[in-house]
Amino acid sequence: MWLARLALASLLGVAGCGTGPPPGGATGTAASTPTSTSPAALSVLIEPGAGIAPIYSLIESAHHTVDLIMYELEDTHAEQLLAGDAARGVDVRVLLNSAYTGSANGAAFSYLQGHGVHVQWASSLYALTHQKTLVVDASVAVIMTLNWASRYYSDTRDVGVIDRIPSDVAAIQAAFQADDTGARITPSPGADLVWSPTTSLPDLLALINGAEHELFVENEEMGSAAIIDALVAAAHRGVNVEICMTNSARWSAAFDTLVSAGVHVRVYSSNAPLYIHAKVLVRDPGLSDQEAFAGSQNFSTESLRYNRELGIAMTSNPPVERLHALPWDDYKKAAAWTS
Repeated sequence: MWLARLALASLLGVAGCGTGPPPGGATGTAASTPTSTSPAALSVLIEPGAGIAPIYSLIESAHHTVDLIMYELEDTHAEQLLAGDAARGVDVRVLLNSAYTGSANGAAFSYLQGHGVHVQWASSLYALTHQKTLVVDASVAVIMTLNWASRYYSDTRDVGVIDRIPSDVAAIQAAFQADDTGARITPSPGADLVWSPTTSLPDLLALINGAEHELFVENEEMGSAAIIDALVAAAHRGVNVEICMTNSARWSAAFDTLVSAGVHVRVYSSNAPLYIHAKVLVRDPGLSDQEAFAGSQNFSTESLRYNRELGIAMTSNPPVERLHALPWDDYKKAAAWTS
């Protein structure tokens, strides 16, 4: 635990996750406000290596507000921290998915409701609310691929992006407010946000279609024909496309199509000690137009067109470097897929 807290201290130093105003206060220079290209704007947690303690500490750091949207919440310590925030006067609001995971989330819902947290089931406007985000004190957001379920923490590949870009944080809060009240809105993209069901498919296709040299992919699912076609087209125009996933018979036809087009697919067995749950896409790392994506979106029609999901696109280092290293390292340890 002390190592995780040491990592958090370093993380807060890089990501500037304090709750006060930026250096210089409201009258400071423009350089004091994080932008999408600022080194202080974005930082990346890679799970399971980073551990969940940095996220716990962000919850504990709240002074005024906490907004959480979670697909699956089965982490009693996180629930206790949220209740502790509420007990000391923090306005804690939680939206939990009900479709498919309602029974799994039922215990957390009841506990939070009984401990002063404003908890609701997520809007029925979407097939699923698969978004996983935390916003603390309207100043820092965490955009995650991970569910808050303790049983997954030790062996599941996941990503969290800590985001202090004001326009991103404001956009996430505005969408939360709409979803909390059941209103239908088109969420703001902020500086770099990727929303389902509104923009994720065109945004991800643009990222893939813009690749000139390399594409690195990790995802839990490979069921979107549009994404598969774009990856095939990239390979046909000479892009080196490398995909790492956990093997499943559900994706065999997709893997056949991809491998036949020259895409390199490597997989972990379903009983391997690491499960690939991250949703990461990296284009042309190291080049001037590099871009990386991480978020809750699976490469499925449902995720991209019908669910409430959130991801983020990044162009600056070190986030792109870290997200490039992730699928590449996992890819090297996986086995080549064969039908």
